[in-house]
Amino acid sequence: MKRYFWRISCLWILVAMPLAASTTRIWALNIGSDGTNSINIIDPVTNKIVQTIEGIPKPHDVAFSPDKSRAYVTSEDEQSENALYVVDTKTGQILQKASLDGRRGNVPAITKDGKRLLVCVGAPRNEKGFVPPESTAGALDVVDTTSLKVLKTIPLRGHDCYTTPDGKYWIAGTGKFVTVLDVQTEEPVWNVPYEEDLGPISIETNPDGSTRRLFVTWHLTYPEFAVVDFRTHKEVARIKLPDKPSGFLVGPFGSLLTRRNNDPVHANAISPDGKILAIGCRSANAVFLYSLPEIKLLGYASTPRIEGEEHPSDGGDPVWLTYTPDSKTIYVANAAANVVSAIDVKTMKEVARIPVGKQPDHVETLVLP
Repeated sequence: MKRYFWRISCLWILVAMPLAASTTRIWALNIGSDGTNSINIIDPVTNKIVQTIEGIPKPHDVAFSPDKSRAYVTSEDEQSENALYVVDTKTGQILQKASLDGRRGNVPAITKDGKRLLVCVGAPRNEKGFVPPESTAGALDVVDTTSLKVLKTIPLRGHDCYTTPDGKYWIAGTGKFVTVLDVQTEEPVWNVPYEEDLGPISIETNPDGSTRRLFVTWHLTYPEFAVVDFRTHKEVARIKLPDKPSGFLVGPFGSLLTRRNNDPVHANAISPDGKILAIGCRSANAVFLYSLPEIKLLGYASTPRIEGEEHPSDGGDPVWLTYTPDSKTIYVANAAANVVSAIDVKTMKEVARIPVGKQPDHVETLVLP
């Protein structure tokens, strides 16, 4: 009888024990406008940098393997022979690197089984740092994640690629179109045209995991975003951001960074719980928060300014954002201020500011098992 109760007690202890806690890391990819390049890994518990990865020229963005052991990092350095790097997420060691069909890699998307990547390979920039509007160069490369060989090249000039949460589709901003591709056939199935080249796109899901809506930004001179119904393939709303705050510039007038004000909205993400849409606005130097599904404005959180610059040329350039898995904190890359800021979603206040490398352009969340 004693042995029976001892076994029952042990069973209850095992049931009561929490599962092994996962480890969350925020990856900040620093393009390095001065030639310095790095990836800073931030612990969101302490808001300290716990690891730095070097050796990737102008790291643009990253997609993680399903088991989170590998990071596929694109490089947008046009002088480098390699546009794709494979990194061990625990050690930070560069394991492989490969060239792609284009001269620079942009935002990649990975399939749910981790076997293929869709990588936007951008067109070359001109001497002023812009991609000429008439340029048709660039493509979407389908890449085998084991061999890093290009399996297929889709002749659509794009910049950002995404995989829908159900794994059925790839979404790409291809020139002046939102293009939806079937993951199995690797072929475009429908698109929505726009008047300008597209910026970041976020994906909202239905309760069953299928795609409900897309929130689309593009390179226009006024801050707003579009809502695309995934079932009907049509834009159903266009929402203008508030007029205030506004008026921020990025860097001294005439510098390369002032070009960023031509596309004032360049950060766009939905929280893991699906309840918040965050839109980062350069000209407002702020992140606007909307509740979903009704798309109701909740307010905004101010983002860091450039220290030592006078207003209006003190905009910190909020360019990309990501959430912690519990949806409580947003991390924002502020490219001109060289910091990543942590924003509490509930209070819409900055709770931490982490100095990182030069020109942090993208931030992504990695949850290690």
